[in-house]
Amino acid sequence: MDIAEWCYYDIKMLRKDLIFILTTIALIVIGVLIFEFIIFIHEFGHFITAKKFGVQVNEFAIGMGPKLFQFEKGETKYTVRLLPIGGYCAMEGENEESDNDRALINKPVWQRMIIVLAGAFNNIVLGLVMMMILMGQSSAFSSTTIADFAQAAFTSKSGLQSGDKIVEIGDYKINCSRDISFALALLEIKTVDGNDFSIYKEDCGYTLLRQYTSLKEEDYTEDELLEITNAFDEGIKNINVCTSKEEADTITKNTIAEVNRLAKTDYKPEEREFMPERRRFRTDVDVIREGQRITVENVDFYTYLGEDDEPTVALDFSVEPIKKNIGTLITESAKNTYSVVKVVWISLSGLVTGRFGMNDIAGPVGTASVVKQAAQVGLESGFGEAVNNILYVMMIITVNLGIVNVLPLPALDGGRFLFMLIEVIIRKPIPQKYEGAIHTVGFLILLAFIGFITINDVVKLFNGTGFIG
Repeated sequence: MDIAEWCYYDIKMLRKDLIFILTTIALIVIGVLIFEFIIFIHEFGHFITAKKFGVQVNEFAIGMGPKLFQFEKGETKYTVRLLPIGGYCAMEGENEESDNDRALINKPVWQRMIIVLAGAFNNIVLGLVMMMILMGQSSAFSSTTIADFAQAAFTSKSGLQSGDKIVEIGDYKINCSRDISFALALLEIKTVDGNDFSIYKEDCGYTLLRQYTSLKEEDYTEDELLEITNAFDEGIKNINVCTSKEEADTITKNTIAEVNRLAKTDYKPEEREFMPERRRFRTDVDVIREGQRITVENVDFYTYLGEDDEPTVALDFSVEPIKKNIGTLITESAKNTYSVVKVVWISLSGLVTGRFGMNDIAGPVGTASVVKQAAQVGLESGFGEAVNNILYVMMIITVNLGIVNVLPLPALDGGRFLFMLIEVIIRKPIPQKYEGAIHTVGFLILLAFIGFITINDVVKLFNGTGFIG
């Protein structure tokens, strides 16, 4: 390589690196802006309902820390602060007694309830809008009705059929295709009997699949390949519905012989290796079949060894499409948003029951890392895909923010709502000094918890597991 070529190569690489750096910066800025927009929408929910009910709003702030700039309009001071990690809507009489008739504490309890829940409500609505933006880019939507199976699919060997509409996987109710993915993610690996009939059918299917795969390097005409494929498909179809190991054996041998005849080969299958135990993601599945709801017991989902030889689950069937129009866009976006809400609740309950550990929680640093990873994966397909990935992560964050905020814990909106509920029951408010003290203690605990999780996130960046992993 001469000097001119080296300079050209060096400039080309420098330009590539510069584009990558600028793109990464742009994605970080987009992520920060979207995150602050989420906070803005949450606080705006409190703000607009407070104004609607005549509550005096002293300050509406975006960001935390030192002020960058501010302006006043009427009684309210609007500020933008340095740190893009939050925001607030400061209302008169929010945390203390006040003689002001327009103080929050002096408003009817039903109005205060609406004001305190309006932030979370806005977050869920924003999640729906983000979901509509993401789904609106698709030409069609995914249903929950099975269209076809992959070759030698586990699920077809264990009872599922084309045309089945999935309504429940294990105890997880299915309302949209996203629920299927979430249900599989929550499945636990099981050790099953290697003599199981469905396992035997899976092995027979893979015996045929290995034969079919071995023919792909051969040179066949289109008509010959179609005949071979049809013979293979017929064998797989018959194995799926057979009722005994002997019948499965016969179908396998006959199909191998027929494919050998058509392909003019002499394929001999390897002897089936018996394993007394197999690991499978197995559960019951409820489906609507020919108008009737039935339970298909012990359905095996496709199980393979992923990273570190850990069993991993995946779908081995496709689903029928749903035609895209404004009606289906709204309904499917609503279903998918509800699906995210549901999985957030399940995750929170999993933390309480011990199903998930503290290391499964991400703070600001962990969230930024997830956004970065989503952007990097998206960049492999283009800038637009990276933005979509960030938008998807932010959609999950806004739903999380909405759900977590209504938990009945001190310092959260749900904690304030709980005190209002007690007020309705006992017909008098809790003294502000006691409620304020409880919220203050709760806020300090919340800050300590966030600090703890943030430190763990930082440690996780270095060792991959954190100090509580």
